Amino acid sequence: MFRMWGKIFKDNNMINSFIAESSEPDTRTHKVFKALTAICYAFDLAEPIWLDKNIREFKKHSKTRFSKDSFIESISFDYLEIEIIEEEASYL
Repeated sequence: MFRMWGKIFKDNNMINSFIAESSEPDTRTHKVFKALTAICYAFDLAEPIWLDKNIREFKKHSKTRFSKDSFIESISFDYLEIEIIEEEASYL
């Protein structure tokens, strides 16, 4: 099972959250992008742009924050944080 938690923060308070789940056999990258799509759909948001900072953070910590710089449209919150909370090990 793959689970990714999306959280929206404003003024250091979590104002919304959603957990995207997948049990499909797929690559980690595809699971991350599909989960981000599901999270953005649940929050009625356009998908953010992955900046170099986001890629580095996500590779290192399996977690990153998308601020206003990552969105084309204006946002009414401070940032969207995504974090992998469950990931089954792959022994291929």
